[in-house]
Amino acid sequence: MRYSVFSFTFLFLMSCSSIQIFSDHDSSVDFSGYKTFAYFKTEIDQVNISDLDKRRILKALDYQMSSKGLSKSETPDLLIGFTTSAKEKIYVNNSQFWGWGFNPWFWGGPNFNSVSSRTEGTLYINIIDSATKQLIWQGKGRGGIQENLKNRDDKIALFVQEIMTNYPPPKE
Repeated sequence: MRYSVFSFTFLFLMSCSSIQIFSDHDSSVDFSGYKTFAYFKTEIDQVNISDLDKRRILKALDYQMSSKGLSKSETPDLLIGFTTSAKEKIYVNNSQFWGWGFNPWFWGGPNFNSVSSRTEGTLYINIIDSATKQLIWQGKGRGGIQENLKNRDDKIALFVQEIMTNYPPPKE
């Protein structure tokens, strides 16, 4: 059950057109010195999504990092990991219709209430300095989840690309 909720959450992340992104970084770090990376397997192994989706994220990260001039290495400058989370949001819509004619003892019309829910998922990308083992950059993307996702590879690649737009951070 838990595995399917996280898979569902991740699929939703990838399907939404409005992705909210945020990033944070250690302002004392000079990101221009980093040239190589590897994946932080310990963190990635703990993520409760399918291995297929993990590979899709890793493929998208490979592409993003290489497009930024970094290459994979056995002795990396950076370690990259990721995590996911999901939460259910409930929306209540209370509507009252007006204008059914004038009646001084009856103000307004009938009430119509509707309740809907939506799962919101978040993908965190964590970049760690391999020498100090300190988190130096984190990107976060959040969006709604759809169960029936087509073109998963493309959607995941786009989602990762959106998160990685803020890496490396501009020099201060």
